[in-house]
Amino acid sequence: MKIGLLTSGGDCQALNAAMRGVVKALYENTDDISIIGFEDGYKGLIYNNFHTVAPSEFSGILTKGGTILGTSRQPFKKMNVPDENGLDKVEAMKKNYKNLGLDCLVILGGNGTHKTANLLSNEGLNIVTLPKTIDNDIWGTDISFGFQSSVDIATNAIDCIHTTAASHGRVFIVEIMGHKVGHLALHAGIAGGAHIILIPEIPYDLDKIIDAIEKRDKTGKRFTILAVAEGAISKEDAALSKKEYKQKLKGSKYPSVAYEIADKIKEKTGKEIRIAVPGHTQRGGAPCPYDRVISTRFGAAAADLIIKGEYGNMVAMVNGEIKSVPLGEVAGKLKTVDAEASVIKEAKAIGISFGD
Repeated sequence: MKIGLLTSGGDCQALNAAMRGVVKALYENTDDISIIGFEDGYKGLIYNNFHTVAPSEFSGILTKGGTILGTSRQPFKKMNVPDENGLDKVEAMKKNYKNLGLDCLVILGGNGTHKTANLLSNEGLNIVTLPKTIDNDIWGTDISFGFQSSVDIATNAIDCIHTTAASHGRVFIVEIMGHKVGHLALHAGIAGGAHIILIPEIPYDLDKIIDAIEKRDKTGKRFTILAVAEGAISKEDAALSKKEYKQKLKGSKYPSVAYEIADKIKEKTGKEIRIAVPGHTQRGGAPCPYDRVISTRFGAAAADLIIKGEYGNMVAMVNGEIKSVPLGEVAGKLKTVDAEASVIKEAKAIGISFGD
């Protein structure tokens, strides 16, 4: 059996652990296995850049962050657009898959990755996928690997801000990754004891944010910490069309939403504001124990699907159990934070403001 393996999109913790899970389970439960690793994601499959991966390469990588195969972003909307040399990318991927005699291609990635995976599945390739993203926004699974490790890092950033914010009596904004969804900012914000959490799914009112800051002032609290998702949006901006909002961002003097919010809070209150951006540290480092466990489980489950010939599926966690979900149900869908979810209500019950 010859299996292809690639990691696509943004990197995160536990990619190596997940691949290790796939390979170890295949070697334990089948005979005569060969693993082909495509380098730098779909780019490797398109341009036939690969190498046969020895079993020893999957040893000792459980705790190693990043991906031993490399990764790249290949936007789905450009997959059907020929490259600068006129190469048909989809046909190239199909050709390379068939020429190598692959029995299955295992793909680890997020939303865009799953759109392409579904496309290849519909083109007749045997595909099995694993859900990877620090945003936890993949439809069909309760959790994706990489998310909890990122929550830990973002939480630590907020933890570290507490002491300096308290010492100086400042308002601090910690900008958390998440352009389209707020799962990461929500969980890190609660875990880190942020007083205000702003996420894309709940457009904020600046006056409500200031009310929350002033309320803390009146009770003798010297500082306030805001956990702000990259994609946090004001009620005014949320009312704009997508085109109008893009135009506004294009002409903005602010590098990100955190700086805009900071500027406006300072303008209205005169307070000293500081901004902390953990940035790509949220993608880096070793996976936390939880991610090591679920990625290993996902990998073993992927191997089981391959052995059974159950292709065209993503491995998922549903209500705490590992299951498979058809790619057609996953691709093109985004798992956002439900503004009415119990976790939001519970956070509000303990006094956390969402700026609404």
